[in-house]
Amino acid sequence: MGIEDDIKRFILRKLARHRVWQHKHTSIHNLPKGLPDYLRSKKEVRKVIDELLKSSLLMSKPTNYGLEVSLNIEKKKEIEDI
Repeated sequence: MGIEDDIKRFILRKLARHRVWQHKHTSIHNLPKGLPDYLRSKKEVRKVIDELLKSSLLMSKPTNYGLEVSLNIEKKKEIEDI
């Protein structure tokens, strides 16, 4: 388990804790907030977010003020396992 796994777990746990599922969205810029300093590499965080979007664990919603994301309710079991 590396830094990317820690970042992935942090982001998924944060969104689940705040109940950001399906139709409730948050800005993509809010995801790294609260991460410990040693995990805060912008390049690493962006890479993990892109992986989560590709694997459909995160759903994106483009808006005129930036990209919004939410957890995919259809992948709830997989997200809880992570």
